[in-house]
Amino acid sequence: MNLIDKSQTNILVVDDDTSVIASIELLLKQSGYQVTSALNPKEAIAKLADSTNKEAEPIHLVLQDMNFSRSTSGKEGLQLLKDIKSKYRTIPVLLMTAWGSIELAVEGIKCGAKDFLTKPWDNRQLIRTIETCLQLNLSQDPQPTSRRQLDERFDFKAIIGEDPLMLDVLSTISRVATTNAPVLILGESGTGKELIADAIHNNSSRKQNELVKVNLGGMTTSLFESEMFGHVKGAFTDAKFDRLGRFELANEGSIFLDEIGDLDPTSQVKLLRILQDQSFQPVGSSKTRRSNFRVISATNRSLNEMVANNQFREDLLYRINLITIELPPLRKRRGDIGLLAKQHLERVEKLYVLDTITIEDEAIRWLENQPWPGNVRQLTQTIERVILMTASQTLSTGDFVSIAGKDIGRNKHSFDNSSKDAGSEIQAGNMTLDEVEKLMIVKALSAYKKNITKVAEGLGISRSALYRRLEKYGIDL
Repeated sequence: MNLIDKSQTNILVVDDDTSVIASIELLLKQSGYQVTSALNPKEAIAKLADSTNKEAEPIHLVLQDMNFSRSTSGKEGLQLLKDIKSKYRTIPVLLMTAWGSIELAVEGIKCGAKDFLTKPWDNRQLIRTIETCLQLNLSQDPQPTSRRQLDERFDFKAIIGEDPLMLDVLSTISRVATTNAPVLILGESGTGKELIADAIHNNSSRKQNELVKVNLGGMTTSLFESEMFGHVKGAFTDAKFDRLGRFELANEGSIFLDEIGDLDPTSQVKLLRILQDQSFQPVGSSKTRRSNFRVISATNRSLNEMVANNQFREDLLYRINLITIELPPLRKRRGDIGLLAKQHLERVEKLYVLDTITIEDEAIRWLENQPWPGNVRQLTQTIERVILMTASQTLSTGDFVSIAGKDIGRNKHSFDNSSKDAGSEIQAGNMTLDEVEKLMIVKALSAYKKNITKVAEGLGISRSALYRRLEKYGIDL
């Protein structure tokens, strides 16, 4: 874990309000930090210049306001930020501004600021944000780069791959997992974004607490509030008891917001507010609650394009993507296909209690040359279908071509949304892909004696995803 020696860490606070400086200085000193203060940009630049002398105490982070006069344009703050980043590029800068001036803070992020906070600030959130920025600065130190070195220090056992692109992803996780930095995971459908979220949480200081997973796709505004913030008894017609929201369940742990690009504009505002100060009110309650969570988000959509088209809030984007991890599609890491195929074979053998199954080298080469628009998810589903449909203990190229060949080249939309054609080849043309999936779940429930954790692990999905499928197919436990 990145360790900060607070007693040797000096923070420069820049604000024209002496009461603000006094409050923050007291808070930081109580937390163990050294503090230097300045009342205006000129004084701040002078303090930074002095800190470069060998005899002086260096400055490790700047916490600055955006306005230093009656004007609220923020021009002075932006100019100070630009001056700091041009001369002291390695020093992280945090901005402080009023909630109504978040657009100004976003402009500051574009100019090089690390993060922003709104006034009035929450003391705990302020300290956590400072610690995160300092930890991220420490994490720039060299990290292990080979798969063996990474596995010796981190828990990456659920992630299969040795391709350089995947090693870059794992190396990034190794640098940021121990911080509280918000992480945005980007990647096409089926690339394994949920596994990356698991790895971030499992290698963090929060791993003893829960990783709460939420699929935001299609969640309405009314459902968002109740689901995420909880509600009190009597808040609405069907509220027969108090219910904890997902953010409260994630207290001291992490929350994974999947498909965040599908969130409606009204809910985006509500999400931005809770991410800002980690406080919220359950539906029907007037009492404010707090939750100390780390947020991990994911989407297969281009949020930058959505921002340009006014479909996604720019300030929310900057709040969730202090660190961005982009997963490569399977077609760009073909060398991992053989490893993924063999690992999934072992999982299926264990799930159905089968004798050892192998894949011919020629079949592996054939799999490596396919387009895989549905990525890892499509690869694993294809292997499972072929195993179900062939009695052979050694899978050949012919097995894959005859059973799944024409489906592999489909575009992603067809793969994600259509199973009828694929299922038409199974069992005399009367078994769909959904029916195959239901059959696999039923068999897994039997094999693992309805142990949900083991069933989900055996199927390679999360517990929440398994529960959704049980409901979808009407399977009773």
